[in-house]
Amino acid sequence: MPSTILVTGGAGFIGSNFILQRIEEGTGQVVNLDKLTYAGNLRNVDSISSDRRYEFVHGDIGDRELVRRLLERCQPSAIVHFAAETHVDRSIRGPDDFIRTNVDGTFALLEETRAYWSGLSDDARNHFRFLHVSTDEVYGSLGPNDPPFSETTPYAPNSPYSASKAASDHLVRAYHHTYGLPTFTTNCSNNYGRFQFPEKLIPLMILNAREGKPLPVYGDGKNVRDWLFVEDHCAAISKVLDQGRPGETYNIGGWNEKRNLEVIETICDIVDEVAPRDGAPRKELITFVKDRPGHDRRYAMDARKIERELGWRPKETFESGIRKTVRWYLENEDWIRDVTSGAYRQWIAAHYSV
Repeated sequence: MPSTILVTGGAGFIGSNFILQRIEEGTGQVVNLDKLTYAGNLRNVDSISSDRRYEFVHGDIGDRELVRRLLERCQPSAIVHFAAETHVDRSIRGPDDFIRTNVDGTFALLEETRAYWSGLSDDARNHFRFLHVSTDEVYGSLGPNDPPFSETTPYAPNSPYSASKAASDHLVRAYHHTYGLPTFTTNCSNNYGRFQFPEKLIPLMILNAREGKPLPVYGDGKNVRDWLFVEDHCAAISKVLDQGRPGETYNIGGWNEKRNLEVIETICDIVDEVAPRDGAPRKELITFVKDRPGHDRRYAMDARKIERELGWRPKETFESGIRKTVRWYLENEDWIRDVTSGAYRQWIAAHYSV
C-alpha cells in the first residue's frame, strides 16, 4: 500500500508547489490540510483535485480533535508542516495571528503527532517523519561582510513573524530531544515562483510593472536577500524527508544574493521585453518609500550541509527562475484576478462556511 504524507498548509504558495511535485513524481498519497486563509488557494492544486492520490481537508492545525481524527483515519508515514502566517508587514501590523498559528498551532500539531506516533508499531514508528518548514529570518540580520547563516548560527529574530517561527523551531527541536519524535527543520531563504500571493515583493513588482503602476521600494533598496526558486526548495524538502537524519536542521538557499533594487530592475527589464508598451521603460516606475520598522539589512544562506550530506543543489539560477516566474504571472491573469478581487474569498465563504 502506498505511503501517505499529511501536508499542512498545502493550498499556500510553497505547500501547493510541493504537493504538485510529489504527485507528479508518483511518491504516494498526499492529504492536504489547509485552513484557507487569504493566502491559501485551492486553484493552486486544481490540476490534481480529482486525482485519487490526493485529498483535501479544510481545517485548522490548532483544531486538535480534527487533527487527531485525521491522523487516525489517514495513518500518514510523514507530516510536512508548511502551515504558517508568513508576511513580515502583516506581522508588524497585527502579530496576534502569527502567534496563534505559528506558535500555538505548531504546538497543537506536535502534541497530536506525538500521541499518534507513540501508538504506532515499532516499525512504523521508526519510519515516521515530521518535517517543519521554517525561514532564514529566525537568524536575524547580517552585515555586508558577514558569512552566510549556517545551521549553528544563533537565533536573533527581529520581527513578530520571525520570532513566531523561531518559537516553533524550538518546539520542534524540543519534541525530538525530549520525546524522540523524528523531526527535521528546514530553514529556507526567500522563495519566488508561481502561486505566490501578490503582496510579496516579486509578484507585486511584476503585476505593478505590467499595469504601469508605481513600484514601491523600501528605504534605499539595498537590502539583500538570497533568492530560491520554489521548485528547487520543494525538491530539497523531499530530499530531507526521504534521506535526512532525524533531529537535524538543514539550511536551504539559492546562492543568489541580490539587492532588492537589483531584483526589481531585472523584473522591469523582463516585463519590458515580454510585454512591451509605448512610453518610458518600466524602471522609471520605481518609487522609494519610507522603510518598514526593523527591516533586516541582509540575509544569506550557507547551504553546504544539505549539498554535502544529501546531494541537493538548486537547478535554477536567479536569471532563469525569475524569467519563468515573470512569464507565469503574465500568462495567468485569471488566477491573479481571482486572488486579488475578493471573488475567491467569497467562494470560500460559500463553500466552507461553518
